[in-house]
Formats: sequence, C-alpha cells, structure tokens
Amino acid sequence: MAECMQEWPEPVVRVQALAESGLAAIPRCYVKPPCDRPAAHELVAEAAADAVDEDDVVVVHDASSGNISIPVVDLGGDEGGLTEAVAAACRDWGFFQVVNHGVRPELMRAAREAWRGFFRLPLPAKQRYSNSPRTYEGYGSRLGVEKNAILDWGDYYFLHLSPEAAKSPAMYWPDNPSICKEVSEEYGGEVVGVCERVMRLLSASLGLEETRFQEAFGGAECGACLRANYYPRCPQPDLTLGLSAHSDPGVLTVLLADDHVRGLQVRRRDGHWVTVQPLPDAFIVNVGDQIQILSNSMYKSVEHRVIVNAEEERISLALFYNPRGDIPVAPAPELVTPERPSLYPPMTFDEYRVYVRKNGPKGKAQLEALKGQSVTENCQ
Repeated sequence: MAECMQEWPEPVVRVQALAESGLAAIPRCYVKPPCDRPAAHELVAEAAADAVDEDDVVVVHDASSGNISIPVVDLGGDEGGLTEAVAAACRDWGFFQVVNHGVRPELMRAAREAWRGFFRLPLPAKQRYSNSPRTYEGYGSRLGVEKNAILDWGDYYFLHLSPEAAKSPAMYWPDNPSICKEVSEEYGGEVVGVCERVMRLLSASLGLEETRFQEAFGGAECGACLRANYYPRCPQPDLTLGLSAHSDPGVLTVLLADDHVRGLQVRRRDGHWVTVQPLPDAFIVNVGDQIQILSNSMYKSVEHRVIVNAEEERISLALFYNPRGDIPVAPAPELVTPERPSLYPPMTFDEYRVYVRKNGPKGKAQLEALKGQSVTENCQ
C-alpha cells in the first residue's frame, strides 16, 4: 500500500490556526459546492440543540421531517432481545447509540479531555507530530492526497492501538498531556470489547455462529485505530463541512461525541440529513463498508458528515475497528444464494483503504464502484 502514497500535495495549513487568526471569510479551498453545503435550517436546528440542557430528552433533529430518534440499544438487556435490537438498528439506520456498555463514564471523559488538552497546546508543540499520508499517524489536517482538493474544516490526531504488532510506536504519541497515551490505551481496550460484543450480535442476527464475523475479519488480530477529531469555530459554517460525506471503510466505528456541541449528521434513505444528539455517556456506533461486504449488503454502511459551528469548537473520539489488513474479505458464502448472488469481489482491507487515502472522503462512491471489479485497480 505504501507505494501508492506520497507526500501531501500542498503545504499543510492547520485549520485551528486559521480559525484563531480572526479571519472573517474562510479560504476558497474550504468552500464546498452548493449541493454539499449544510442547509440553513440544519444550522439553525443545531444552534438550538446546543442550547438544550443535558438533562433534557435528546433526539435527532431534522427540520424537514420533525424530531426523530436514532435507535438506542441497551447492552444491559438479555441477549435475545439485544440481537433483534441491533439487527433492526442496522437495517433501518446503520447507526445507533449504545448505553450500559460497560465502559466507565470517568474513563470516557478522561480520554476526551486529554485530547482536548492536546489541541489547546501552542501550534509549535503540536507540529512536532505532523503526519504524512503514508500512515496518517500523528497530527493531521487533511485525508486524501488529491491536489487542489476542497478541504474539510477540521484537524485530527490518528493512532493505531492494536493489534500489538501494528501499534503506533512511541514517537507518534504526544508527550503532553502526559496522560494521553495511558488513558487512550485503556480507553481503546475497553471500546474494542464493545465492538467484539456488537460483532457477536450482528453475526447471530444473520443466523450465523456468533464468532463468524469476528473470524472472517481476523479474529484477535483485528485492528483498532483512534482518531481524535478537532473542529474549530468557523466564521462561515454554511459554506463548509468539518468532515465531508462518507461511509467508513472498516468494520465498525464507535464515536464518543462532544458533550456540549453537536455536529454529526446521518443521511437517511430519503436523502435528508439529520443531526445526532448524543445521550450522556453513550457511544454512537455505525456499520462500516466491510460489514456491508461480508453481509452481502444485508446490512449497509451509511453516509455521514460533520457540520461546524460559528460559536464553539468541537472535539470527538472515533475508534475504528478494522479487519486484519491482509485477509481477503468477501460476502459470507452462507449469505450468497442464486437469488442473492455475491455482490463484491474478495479484497483485503489494505487494498480497500488505498482509495480513501488517495481521494479522501467521497460518499459511498468507492463501495459502489468496486462491485464486480478488483480494488487493486485503484493502485495503478
């Protein structure tokens, strides 16, 4: 995969530095085409939601269709009910919140605040960890290497947590805040446990052995990556996005959202974007492209994006649970029938994610384009 990579095509500009410079208008390279911009009513609804007290009932707001809730799955329930709850959430949304998940709230808050502390450091202290598209490990401000691309209004920090052989070496970990590495590793280990449980439920929901999905993705050698996302204040939030519309390339994503500022939007089947209002101490879980492939599209990954805020910064932690990089993933034979033929060719995750690294987030274009062809063509 590394031979397909290169350096960033233009000098990297930190979005946080732009935001703190006091500019009144965002640079042209951040202005999205009109069809990709958030609608005015979405930003109004978002501002109103941020004013709601945390103790109030939280729902998904969509000005065009009223207030609707994304599913909430209580992992403290009985296994039979949980299996159907997860299956329904994946069928109907591809996104759901989990509560009673077993991860201590104080650990969740400590991890989020440790990374908030990093992004509040002076710029020179953060620049020591500048990343490259070869691995993404470290401090970054763009995803794809397409020259003259329209960029997103956000910075991030990316690290590999597991398996041990793939873990980011010490040089990639920030030494300030000093607790960052310790708390992130503990947090990551706990969230991986949540992923493994959801995987068992997903597998069982399709009539397969509970361990079937886990084994297909590499068993104990599945990978976990952490991306701390930082979205600075934006003087023109109606013109840009913190993260463009995309589906996640891996297996599952578990998001710890900001506890004050909302921004994640999910695209419904009718095309409307809805803004997720996280429950306190809950995780937001979504299905990735690899689940869509392995389930032969019985479960589908869903486009999502991030809008930005004129008044407040926003931070979130996304844990990506991924297949072992060198294992070919294809629709499970048990889910392929003459009436429902295999929709995707075998491909490794290392091959699959080259597209994202070259092009950045592009909706679901990659998954649709790869039906019936080899992913390796994208590395030519």
